Amino acid sequence: MKVIGLAGWSGAGKTTLLTRLIPYLLKEGLSISVIKHAHHNFDVDVPGKDSWRHREAGATEVLVSSERRWALMHELHEAPELHLFELLQKLAPVDLVVVEGFKREPLPKIEVHRAGNGKPFLFPDDKNIVGIAADIAVETRLPVAHLDDISAIAKLMQRAAMPVEEIDTLRAVRG
Repeated sequence: MKVIGLAGWSGAGKTTLLTRLIPYLLKEGLSISVIKHAHHNFDVDVPGKDSWRHREAGATEVLVSSERRWALMHELHEAPELHLFELLQKLAPVDLVVVEGFKREPLPKIEVHRAGNGKPFLFPDDKNIVGIAADIAVETRLPVAHLDDISAIAKLMQRAAMPVEEIDTLRAVRG
């Protein structure tokens, strides 16, 4: 299993790009999973539903299952947030895990940049950025692909992805 990150400011189009990349990578024969980091309190459950009520009552984990999917919610109860490597261990094996967010974790990342966002590039200050997907020309030695060139971005991601076993080692070295 390999891992690659997508990094960029809010509004740069990371999620939109990823929703275009996933079907492309699936057609290429890869299995894909995604880990998305949220910077705030979020809920995947509907307040008032049974599973929400179970979590609110204090359950550490609530697993919801149906004939179409299952989801496991785990409450941290004041425990520290898990590191990316710990979260990766919880996934079923796939060919490629794309991580959206976790910008402080040391893993190879593709920067997603949209000029209209008015934000500066991240790559000059982030040594983990290994390529750029942007809607403008970029002066850099890093590989660059246009945001609409899904094939080129997919190839860049596959070349730069790191085996999951190396993520924890990299964190320990750079941590």
